[in-house]
Amino acid sequence: MRGDETNDPETLALSALGWALADEARAQRLLALTGLTPADLRDRLGDPIALAAVLGFLEAHEPDLIAAAEALKVPPAALVEARRRLEA
Repeated sequence: MRGDETNDPETLALSALGWALADEARAQRLLALTGLTPADLRDRLGDPIALAAVLGFLEAHEPDLIAAAEALKVPPAALVEARRRLEA
């Protein structure tokens, strides 16, 4: 992920969503805990609230937050800050 992308909360959230969906068990947990459906995700990819929910899901489970941050090459705090910005 390029440095300028880490400042864009939508791009970071979409990258985190892709990471979360890459693992079937984690994807099912994301859907169950957020209440989102696959159709919701498709329809609301540009919705800041849906994207914030994805980041909140990661934030609620520290091992996933850290793993996602490592995979995306950003500090975990960047994911938390992206969620805050999307919710503002």
